[in-house]
Amino acid sequence: MTEIFAGSFTQQEPIPDDAIEAALAVLRHGRLHRYNIVPGELGETALLEQDFAAQMGAKYCLAVSSGGYAMATALRAVGVQPGDPVLTNAFTLAPVPGSIASVGAKPVFVGVTEDLTIDLDDLEGKLEQARVLMLSHMRGHLCDMDRLMELCDAVGVTVIEDCAHTMGAAWRGQLSGRQGAIGCYSCQTYKHVNSGEGGLLITDDEELAAKATMLSGSYMLYERHLAAPGPEVFDRIKYTTPNVSGRMDNLRAAILRPQLRDLNRQVERWNERYGRIEKGLRDTPGLTIVERPNAETYVGSSIQFLLLDWSSEGIAEVIGRCAARGVELKWFGGAEPTGFTSRYDSWRYAESTRMPDSDRVLAGIMDMRVPLTFSLDDCSLIARIIRDEVTRIHNQATS
Repeated sequence: MTEIFAGSFTQQEPIPDDAIEAALAVLRHGRLHRYNIVPGELGETALLEQDFAAQMGAKYCLAVSSGGYAMATALRAVGVQPGDPVLTNAFTLAPVPGSIASVGAKPVFVGVTEDLTIDLDDLEGKLEQARVLMLSHMRGHLCDMDRLMELCDAVGVTVIEDCAHTMGAAWRGQLSGRQGAIGCYSCQTYKHVNSGEGGLLITDDEELAAKATMLSGSYMLYERHLAAPGPEVFDRIKYTTPNVSGRMDNLRAAILRPQLRDLNRQVERWNERYGRIEKGLRDTPGLTIVERPNAETYVGSSIQFLLLDWSSEGIAEVIGRCAARGVELKWFGGAEPTGFTSRYDSWRYAESTRMPDSDRVLAGIMDMRVPLTFSLDDCSLIARIIRDEVTRIHNQATS
């Protein structure tokens, strides 16, 4: 009998009860805007910033409207100007080069390895082309951060980290987002905490924190922040930093604070599911597992594997047959962008040069969400279905 998976790949867990109660309290008093507080009140957004800064071991935190807005704000804060080149990953999601384009800068794409991380050899050869690297920890894969920071520090390249998929991850015990000058996080529904939309930005640099706060639209109300530098820092930059409004509101902050307190337990649950799927896929003919380095502490909220050197027809057949059995696989190798999958040559607002080694990897990347609504038995079933269909089509192609 053919096994079928009947679950949903887009269904998240319910918002926790304590987060719902916190949100209801905000709705009842009606002060949703982050700066609309009564005397003596500490707004939810300011408290969220304080909570996340402490959780990450950062001096400063700013809550904003989205992860993409956090990245664009970070670029503006470090001084990126229209026309400036900014290095970034060839394998990432569209909001990353989009954030670069949004400030009028030009993405310069760096290749991807079979580990699905930025190609550090390619990066080394391109470092002289720009003074900023927007590093995307795409799909939660961390590169050798020690080597990356050595390369960038040696030539004065500022690193901004896109940690949309690595909230709770670490490299050699150092939390993701703490190596670069600024770490940017997403709170969108499919990320590690869920407020529908939202973003967080952390830094230890007081001037960058002040600029980001002013950029977000603080209306000179920066004294109402709990994880921001002192007023003397704002005095240095407040007349020369534009307001590009993109604040988070108290409702979303209220929803997020209880979720952040539970993040470590959620990471453990994701990784249990990731491990079950990975174990079920190992030694599948024609399928390459993406091995995780020992130095990396990852968050398995999605899983990737490679169908290297397969024909596009073979990959399409795998996707179709798995879909018929209820398993939704996404492919980053398609000629046209589909949903959230796209490649560096899809973003035609940015010039790019072909990278054959990276193109080979991109052509084989398969991607699948791992929601916490899946049970461990669900994960075993999903792995069996993928294994069956990949093996079937691989054997047909090689027979």
